Parts: sequence; structure tokens; C-alpha cells
Amino acid sequence: MTKVYPKFSNTCEESSLCDIKAAVVLTVWKKSLLFNCDGFTVYNSKGDLVFRVDNYMNSPKDNIVLMDASGLPLLSIRRKKLSLGDCWMVYDGETRRDPIFTAKKNVSILTNKRSLAWVSAKKTVLYEVEGSFGQRSCKIVDVRRNKKKTAEIKRKDAMVGGGSFGKDVFKLIVESDMEPRVAMALTIILDQMFRSY
Repeated sequence: MTKVYPKFSNTCEESSLCDIKAAVVLTVWKKSLLFNCDGFTVYNSKGDLVFRVDNYMNSPKDNIVLMDASGLPLLSIRRKKLSLGDCWMVYDGETRRDPIFTAKKNVSILTNKRSLAWVSAKKTVLYEVEGSFGQRSCKIVDVRRNKKKTAEIKRKDAMVGGGSFGKDVFKLIVESDMEPRVAMALTIILDQMFRSY
């Protein structure tokens, strides 16, 4: 059976020729490690657990906690109540004050059709998410830096046989300009916005 997180030898670590600020490639598996839970399990290129999300099936999906490998809360993701459109707020740890940023689904048919969502902090737009999350083909671009790509979601192909893992396993490629935990929080929000029930 093909592994979800194959281990590769990383020649960059032994070599001084590689850029230290290289992109981080994460394997995202839309499955919780706990029984009877809905969530995500995220591995790095070495196969080590990096992030996890565990939500019990019966619990409401309005409050999601992104944890590190040991279960410590990194970010809390909460749906904004009584808002026009689909809006999510992200907080540091498990606090409920002063969101780090908010993400709002693009519902306007008059604006860019490739735009899925806008990410802002203190009424300033930071990022735009473009592409198709359903096809696992989208990118997060920095609006302040002339739409420079900061993260990308791609399908993950199996190393043996050339097949695809499907929509439940995909790659999250995070450039050095963005924190991996922020990119993963945006991935969780996109899953909530565009989930097919």
C-alpha cells in the first residue's frame, strides 16, 4: 500500500547549495487520528506529524482548534455569527479576543470569478485565495506584494503507479513569506466554506 506521507531523503539539509528559506511542503490528510472524529492530520516531508484537528462528529463545526503534534492549541477558528456571507475569524491559541485575521467567502458574481475568499486584518486585505478548492488546485496570494504566491494547495499523486490519492489527501506548499500554521488555518476555512456534505 502506498503511504500517505512517503519519507524522502532531503539532500538540501546536507548541502549548503540550497536556499534556507525554501518552501515547506506539507501532506494534508482529511482524517482525524481519533476514532469517531472529523478533522485533519498534517505531516511534513519527513513523515513527522506537524498539525492536527480533531472534531467529534456530533459537535458543531463553528469552533475548530488547530493543534500542534502534541495537542497544544495553536489557532482557534470560529465562524462569525450573524454575518452576511460566510465569514471566519482566527484567534491565537484558544483566546476569544482580538482576531489575528478574518476570512470571508467571495459571493459576488461581479468580482473576480477565480477568487474564492479574501483574508483581512484590521480592515486591511492581506491575501486573496484563487482557484478551485474542490479540485484541490488553489493558491493564496499576497495582495500587498503584487499578488505574490505565498501558499498553494495541490493534489498529491502516489509515488507508485502514478495515481492520485483523491480529494482527502493533498499537498500544502507554504512559501517562506507565510507561517505554515496560518496557511493550514486558511485550508481548514476553505474546507468549511466549500465542503460537500
